[in-house]
Order: sequence, then C-alpha cells, then structure tokens
Amino acid sequence: MSDVASPRVAVVVFPGTNSEDETVRALRAVGLDGELVHWSAPEALARFDAYVLPGGFAYEDRIRAGAVAAHDLVMDPVIEAAQAGKLVLGICNGAQILAEAGLVPGTGPLRRPTAAFAPNASGRFVSVHVHVKLNVAPDRVPILGGIEDRAVIPAWASHGDGRLAAPADELARIERDGHLAFIYCDRDGNPVPAPSGAALDCAGLVNREGNVLAIMPHAERDGWTFQHLDASRDAARGDTAATLAPSGGIRLFEHFAAAVRKRVPA
Repeated sequence: MSDVASPRVAVVVFPGTNSEDETVRALRAVGLDGELVHWSAPEALARFDAYVLPGGFAYEDRIRAGAVAAHDLVMDPVIEAAQAGKLVLGICNGAQILAEAGLVPGTGPLRRPTAAFAPNASGRFVSVHVHVKLNVAPDRVPILGGIEDRAVIPAWASHGDGRLAAPADELARIERDGHLAFIYCDRDGNPVPAPSGAALDCAGLVNREGNVLAIMPHAERDGWTFQHLDASRDAARGDTAATLAPSGGIRLFEHFAAAVRKRVPA
C-alpha cells in the first residue's frame, strides 16, 4: 500500500446544499481525499488542493440560484484559489454559484455575473437522465485531465434553474471563445435540446484558463450501476460486484482526479 497522501479536495457546504455525501463518495472512489467543509469555516479551505461545489439550493436560491452563496465569505478563498490556478468544479447549484461569482464564463469582473442559470423554460423542476458531450477541445479543459475529444458522459439533470441566460453578445462570446464546455446530447453524442431550455443547449461552462468548470447535470448520480433505472440495474440484481460496478458518470471524476494529481506535487 502506498504511503503517499491523496490530494485533498474540499466539498463546500452551504445552508441548503444537498448531494454533498454522494460527491464525497465519488471523489473518494477515484482516489481523492474528499472532505466536507461548511460555510462557517472558510479559514479551513487554504489547506486543500482543489474544490468542489455540490448541488442543492444554497440559501434557498433567493434572488437567483447561487446568487447569495456567491457572496458568502467562504467563497473568498475559493475565488482566490481559482485565480491562483487551483481546480474548482461546480455541479448544479455549484455551477450556479460559480456563474454568480463571475468565475464562469469569466468574461467580466468577479461577482458581477455576465451569464446566469435562470429558471427552466418550462417553469418546472426537471429530473431526467441525460447525456452531455464535451463541446471544446480537451486542452480547453485541463480540469478534466486526459478526457477524450467529444467525450459523452451520462448524468442526471435535476434542477429548476438550469437555463443558461445571457445577452446575445455574451452568448456569442461564450461560443466563440470556447467557454461552452458541454452540451446536451443523446447516448450516441448527437445534440439534443437542453431539458431546461438553456441557450446554446448549454450543460456546462469553463473559464478562460480551463481550471474552473461549472456543469449543471449530476454525474455523481450515475456513478454506479445501482443508481440506474433501466435494464442494466435489473440485469445486475443478485450480483453484488455488478451492482456496485462503476458507471459512466464516474468518468467525470476520474478525469478531475487525474488533473488534480498532475497539479499536486507527490
């Protein structure tokens, strides 16, 4: 057994966060030392190598989803770390927070968002299984080390505010300058409309440097076969190894782990 310490990844918890335990489980499954850090302990964040903002409804999504959390003191060290080149991943509500903090797409001042994840076009919360496809060159997302070109990742879209909204000129900039990291697709990678009605069918945004990624669907909810609702789970019944086998969503975390290890000295 290696005595080399695993890179430490903070999973930042706000009032109203959920999915934090699943996120920690996914991080640990790929060899990272995931640890919950609550909003009341911003001073603890300096010792971590990377950061994940999980899903939920931080501060009840008041004003706009993620808007209040983006101004929480615990975001100060996260923003400083991102500016210093550390990796920051936001999932669902975490993606909304990163947008409100101005970290993605990163085309304006901090905490002056140029784009936001607004209420779904349907006006309703959606929870559907989806696939997302990498829409930029792999070298635009060093936060996902080794990810293959046009990679397709299964996940769950579970949100009421997943619709990317921005002025027309900002949407053009997002597309032109390579900030549109993921789009919705079918299992074969063919583009499909975003269940939220998002502009550009956006599923995820990346900043200019590629070290901050905001992705709306939950890959951690398709991390293992037992999370499936289709024939693959039924086929695994009675077979513990098959039931607990990694599923497609865990690949997002595997690539994230590869990137974190590359940046953390052994």
